[in-house]
Parts: sequence; structure tokens; C-alpha cells
Amino acid sequence: MEKRGVKYHRGRLSEELRKEIETLVEGELADPRIGLVAVSGVELAADGRSAHVLVEVDGTDEEAERSLEGLDAAKPYIRHELVERLQLRRAPELFFRLSNPRHQRRVEELLSRTRKRGSSARSESGVAKDTKAE
Repeated sequence: MEKRGVKYHRGRLSEELRKEIETLVEGELADPRIGLVAVSGVELAADGRSAHVLVEVDGTDEEAERSLEGLDAAKPYIRHELVERLQLRRAPELFFRLSNPRHQRRVEELLSRTRKRGSSARSESGVAKDTKAE
């Protein structure tokens, strides 16, 4: 079982990685292959040695492929900048993937269902306690 502090640290680190990578991609990379790219998330491995960077690309599939090629070419620069800016001992190996908006919508739908079930279960349990008290 993973310790809570380690899990919290990895979550904070992945969010900081996302912010810095997004800043680099939006403003500092001059590769013409990279189009309109937004970093939607970073999934950091348990050991912290690798990270999957989820990106959304506006445009066609061809433009998305070219953008991923440009990002792959910029990996050494991005890793170097992450070490400098976040003062890391070693930057994780980066793997750029397209994030699937359809998949994200499905996850959000499932989370909202779970929240609704949780709130309805709490309200039902509250009603049951009131009737027992009488």
C-alpha cells in the first residue's frame, strides 16, 4: 500500500510538470510542426522516472501527428528546462500522447454518476436515522 504523503507528492509534482510543460509548449518552442497544443494532464509513474503527457491538438489528424513529432523532437530541451525550473535531480522520461476528449467525457460522466449516488445514499441514510430516533 502506498503512503499517503508519497501519493500527495506525486500528484503535486505531476501538476507542476503539467504547468511548466504547458508554458514551454505555448511560448518557447519554435518548431513549425507544433500547432495549437494544450497540455491536459501528466500521468507520473509510481517511481517518478517516466511521465505520460496528455496533449490536445486542434486540427486534423495529420496536424496532430506533426505536432507529436515536433514535441518528440523537443523532449531533450523540455527535460532540461524542467530540471532547471523545478530544481529536480532528474526529469522523468516524457511520452507525449493525444488525450481523447470522448474518453474524458465518459470519465466525467461516470464521476458525476458516482457523486449523485453518494449524495443520494447519504440523504437516504439521514432519513433512516431520523425515523429510528422517533
